Amino acid sequence: MLIFWESRLRRIAMFIAVIGFLIVPNSQARSEYGDVVINNYSDDAGMRPVVFPHWFHRIRFRCKVCHSDLGFEFKAGGNDITMLKIFDGEYCGACHNDEIAWSVENCSLCHSGKPGTPTQIHNSTIDRLVIPPGVTGQ
Repeated sequence: MLIFWESRLRRIAMFIAVIGFLIVPNSQARSEYGDVVINNYSDDAGMRPVVFPHWFHRIRFRCKVCHSDLGFEFKAGGNDITMLKIFDGEYCGACHNDEIAWSVENCSLCHSGKPGTPTQIHNSTIDRLVIPPGVTGQ
């Protein structure tokens, strides 16, 4: 009989937690789940901004891999990332070298953002940031 009540109480507590999660507004998404737009130099160079899928990388690596080992600052726009540095194996180029991950020859894989999108942590869906495949233009 005790097991029956414990099980029932657990289900009720779970139901209340789920309802509370759905009702309480969360207007500020955490950067851990957002995409990072990198546009320090892209617009000036006539390229689309980079859309970095932070969570995609975060589920595969611990924070220290990029933020300690590779030197990325914990601030959008806090890094002086250039393509030359990436080609030299710094920042993204440490892994995107065609050994650990795909290489950087296909520019549109990273430079996929809508022109003019500022450097920021973007809390919306990627559909609002990226130019759909097949669309021509900048």
